[in-house]
This record gives sequence, C-alpha cells and structure tokens, in this order.
Amino acid sequence: MTNLLWVLIGAIGVLYWWHSGDYKGRARELASQYCAQHDLQLLDQSMVITAIWPKPGNSGGLALRRSYQFEFTSTGEQRYQGKLMLLGRQLKSIELEAYKLPEPD
Repeated sequence: MTNLLWVLIGAIGVLYWWHSGDYKGRARELASQYCAQHDLQLLDQSMVITAIWPKPGNSGGLALRRSYQFEFTSTGEQRYQGKLMLLGRQLKSIELEAYKLPEPD
C-alpha cells in the first residue's frame, strides 16, 4: 500500500512537471503579445515562475493560479520587471514596473 502511494505521488509530480512547460510557454506567448502591442521588447524570452497556488476556477472547480516574472525594455537601454498571472490557461493580469518612454524621433 505504501509503494502505491509513492507511485501515485511520483506520477502526480511527473504530470505537473510535464504540463508546467505548456503553461510557461503560454505565459511567454501572452507576455510577448502584450509587449508587441505596447511597443516594448520582451527580453531573453524568459519566464520565471514565482508562485503557484490553487484557486476557484471560472467553471466552479479548482484551478492552479500561476504567477510569472519576466523582463522587458522600452528603450533598449534598461531592463524592467513585469509580472503575469494565469488562472488555468487564462490570463488574469499583467503588471509592469514603471518604465521610461522612448524619446520621439
């Protein structure tokens, strides 16, 4: 019985690890689209997960809420921090650190 419990825990861990790459890719895609719409550049194509916790989902069941941090630039000179939250696969929010607007040409 104990071995079955450990196999189940291991299977859940592998399933989480397997799907976490999909969610990270989704977060990267959403951040990239947001940056493109606001004339910003997503730097390094990196997404760092900063938090994960269960929350009630839109359909009434539980979903995982994931928070990611990324870096962007507005002028190409300085790096700024951004934060993106997903509930399941849906975008809940994107927050950006205050950044310098590029000088008009």
